[in-house]
Amino acid sequence: METLVKKRRKSTLFAIRGEISRKSYLSGVVLIIAILLLFWSVMSYGNLVNRTFLPTPDQVLRQFGIQLQNPVFWQNVWISIFRVGGGFLLACIIGIPLGILAGTYKFAEAILVPPTEFIRYMPATAFIPLIMVWAGIGEWAKVLVIFLGCFFQLMLMVADNTRSVSNDLLQTSYTLGAKRWQVIEKVLIPALLPDLMNTLRLIIGWAWTYLVVAELVAASSGLGFSIMKAQRFLNTDQIFVGIIAIGLLGLLTDRTFAYCHKRFFPWLEGGR
Repeated sequence: METLVKKRRKSTLFAIRGEISRKSYLSGVVLIIAILLLFWSVMSYGNLVNRTFLPTPDQVLRQFGIQLQNPVFWQNVWISIFRVGGGFLLACIIGIPLGILAGTYKFAEAILVPPTEFIRYMPATAFIPLIMVWAGIGEWAKVLVIFLGCFFQLMLMVADNTRSVSNDLLQTSYTLGAKRWQVIEKVLIPALLPDLMNTLRLIIGWAWTYLVVAELVAASSGLGFSIMKAQRFLNTDQIFVGIIAIGLLGLLTDRTFAYCHKRFFPWLEGGR
């Protein structure tokens, strides 16, 4: 009987899209973190890599504690949150309506999607000289870099979310007497909201990855700036602190969107 139970657990573990217990899931998370910390410790404490280039975990932990007590660190955190939030919000304000439009009407798709498909392969860093010419070197320029890194991907993904709404659902609403705008407002938009939430969750992650790039634009503050400043003086423990801080902030926003997905769409699986 015990052997049969073990076989069932094993088959569930390796089944395609098979469910596992929350305990097993968390155990996997802890295991991979432990392996990474072990590898880092072996490389640094064992002096396999010069500590100038790879500080030990306790060095990074001490530096993190020092930075948490430093008001400048918190100023950098808040200005980075502002830049990421501003670029992401601007991308949402423009990209979501255009994406819904492109996913709803073929004429809009023909106008919007081809140029967007072309531009999205251009790295945001390539636009930095133009942004500096057009918007100067102030906060607006940094927000624009993050906006460009998010907008084109967001618009195309929202268009795909809109197209994925069942056409039968729309036709049924017409049959029940709904007008065109009512179909869009009462049926189409509510139906795409769960997928839209997942899309926004992905895009906010990309926004954080563009932060360091954005703060190359004549910045004198921000987590990206602090990382670049530490790099000039080979303060690798401070570089690690900056990277970890960005990762934690990104994780916090990701978990926020995951919670919102579960809270607003409890009948759907996802947002783990």
